[in-house]
Amino acid sequence: MVRGGKLGVRFRRQQPVGPFIVDFYCAEARLVVELDGAGHADRAGYDERRTQWLQSKGLTVLRFRNEEVLDRPHDVYLAVMAALQTHPHPGASRHPSPSRGEGKKDRI
Repeated sequence: MVRGGKLGVRFRRQQPVGPFIVDFYCAEARLVVELDGAGHADRAGYDERRTQWLQSKGLTVLRFRNEEVLDRPHDVYLAVMAALQTHPHPGASRHPSPSRGEGKKDRI
């Protein structure tokens, strides 16, 4: 759903962001989409600390369980679209892209 530019912005899969690798990252909207499988139930504390760190860098983090994506894909789509509507889109001022080495001083 988030790949291939179908939402009007580009998401990168398995993108390094600071000390983490996020599932999907849209630099234009400063949006992270995380998909949590069954193994995440045991890592709730780690996931919360990770989310807090990402948010402290000005990123919005959406987290979905795999079951949500499979059982209610339209709801997930609407949530991602709502998050994109609250953030800059292409053509707005561009934020540094960590994947291109921009913004190294405050690298996220």
